[in-house]
Amino acid sequence: MATISIANWAVSLEYTSLPQGVIRAATRSFYNWAGCALGGSNHRTTTTALEALSPFFGPSTSSILGRANGGGGGSGGGDSLPKRADASHAALINGIASHVHDYDDTHLETIIHPTGPVASALLAQAEAQGNVSGKDFILALVAGVEAECKVGLAVWPKHYDIGWHITSTTGSIGAAVAVGKLLKLTPEQMAHAIGIAATQVTGLREMFGSDTKSFHVGRSAQNGLMAAVLASNGYTSSLQALEAKRGWANVVSETQNLSERVTTLGSVWEIEKNSFKPFPCGIVVHPVIDGCIQLHQEMTSSGCRPGDITRVHCRVHPLVLELTGKKTPRDGLQAKFSVYHGGAAGLVFGRAGPAAYEDAVVTSDEIIGVRDKIDAVADETLGADETEIVAEFRDGTRLTKHVVHAIGSLEVPMTDQQLEAKFIDQVSQVLGSQKASEASKVYSLMGRGLCMDSLNEARL
Repeated sequence: MATISIANWAVSLEYTSLPQGVIRAATRSFYNWAGCALGGSNHRTTTTALEALSPFFGPSTSSILGRANGGGGGSGGGDSLPKRADASHAALINGIASHVHDYDDTHLETIIHPTGPVASALLAQAEAQGNVSGKDFILALVAGVEAECKVGLAVWPKHYDIGWHITSTTGSIGAAVAVGKLLKLTPEQMAHAIGIAATQVTGLREMFGSDTKSFHVGRSAQNGLMAAVLASNGYTSSLQALEAKRGWANVVSETQNLSERVTTLGSVWEIEKNSFKPFPCGIVVHPVIDGCIQLHQEMTSSGCRPGDITRVHCRVHPLVLELTGKKTPRDGLQAKFSVYHGGAAGLVFGRAGPAAYEDAVVTSDEIIGVRDKIDAVADETLGADETEIVAEFRDGTRLTKHVVHAIGSLEVPMTDQQLEAKFIDQVSQVLGSQKASEASKVYSLMGRGLCMDSLNEARL
């Protein structure tokens, strides 16, 4: 019975049983999530949700990240918006913020963004609960991510192919397990929490490119937190919620192998397979952006300019065109699903951070002029993180680039220094450079004995 097995494993998991590699992966995952949540806190999508829902907030137990120290400026809103909320709404808003730039982590085997739903629920509950150690926090984070990714693997890829957004459909389960771990649920209570979360299936791929994509992550965090709290108070669900004939796995996918995946809990750690994005967009675009940034550097050396480009031809993995084939994105959210915009940003700017996905940049003549000269064809012989690019220029110059593994892949992972630079770059746009550096220090300490009181005192 998969539901009971996951519950038993999660409840019995101890910090001392975590390999050092798992602990390191968890602390890096949380640090990256915090940067994304802070960096996305003043995005219009986040502040719209915050403004609309704040009248419904309960007791102010948990932080709205990015607002407590003067955040929330820029294009997204003012300082009049709340800085704290009840745990449920804090999980929702921080979850939205953490995913709105599409800059969060990715479990490459399933393309789940695992930390968003889990950490958003976990931090909100930890602040409300109080007296949570860094070790307990990281232990709960690991338990949630492992449960989330195992059930995702059990239904991949059919579940995603049908049209479900796998991050949110599995994220509520992971969030429930994580919060349930903090609440010290019994195995039976944990199984009920998993069931309550599983019945709240959230997320359609049709919503990609709109505000609602990031809502999926926030809602799954909120749903998972609610599931654990309900279970802690005696609320029940099916104890076979995942594996039953009419349970989660069989309803959301044509095929599933839950029992097989669950047996690997504690022996194969999914969080160690987590990767971090160097670019804030669909991960399948990363090889093209990586290659175009390298071509930009070669263009600079050879005296070529973006305006001299006559054609850019890309060979890409088939998923690239399926997921990110938008030729004429109208705004930054749509551009995150445009391989053509990503390539143009790399060629024009030599970088592709959050600024490259501002609405004004996406609709600029310079970007459109280069974007319209890019074409892409699917090639099944290429890996998911591989591409071949040929750029042609008016004077006959022809530059080529073959990216075997894009930066951010497991083969070419982001270093700690690159993660720190990513954190400070995006958070500086919300908090300013000094407070971004302070935030970096605070969140990088998670898992090494830092308790929630210290985070509250940091007021970030």
